Amino acid sequence: MDNMPLHYKLYKPCGIISQLNSKSPREIRKKKFLNELYNFPDGVMPIGRLDEKSEGLLLLTTDGKLSDEINRSGIEKEYYAQLDGEITNEAIALLENGVTIGFEGKRYLTKACNAYKLSGLPKLPEADKKLRIGRHRPTSWISITLTEGKFRQVRKMTAAVGYPTLRLIRIRIGNISLENLLPGEVKLLTILTAKCEQFNS
Repeated sequence: MDNMPLHYKLYKPCGIISQLNSKSPREIRKKKFLNELYNFPDGVMPIGRLDEKSEGLLLLTTDGKLSDEINRSGIEKEYYAQLDGEITNEAIALLENGVTIGFEGKRYLTKACNAYKLSGLPKLPEADKKLRIGRHRPTSWISITLTEGKFRQVRKMTAAVGYPTLRLIRIRIGNISLENLLPGEVKLLTILTAKCEQFNS
């Protein structure tokens, strides 16, 4: 049993880097890392990442092969994005069909995805004060589900259709959801399959 792989899910808060720590003394002084949230055992690695200002569901495992399988599998990842302005149906249709963004110095056409406007405010923890979301401008919320994960992809996509992302929360990977986790909370999973089709917590 001691050799069984360990799996975790956590709510990565805004302002945390998606890695356990850093070898850079300057980064360690200026940034916050996942090891500040929980005493993870040796060998744990994040599966994918969220950028520093993004928040929400992050999976970690000690199983390197499983991590590679999930990263390559094209698994669905669902996000809630709070946008600057009231997004139009036309803009949502553009997101769904694919938009051109910059990636590694080149133009990249995103794959078709699922997107829709949320009818009300999602039930989420309060936004981090560092985000400085204006209270005097209208905002709107969308759900967007991708099967790829280029660097800052959701933010680049919404900006490309004229609605910059103010707040971004990943709420689902496969069928593993954020559920009622609070920012910084970590939960041990007993099973994590390559397709995330089932898990017991």
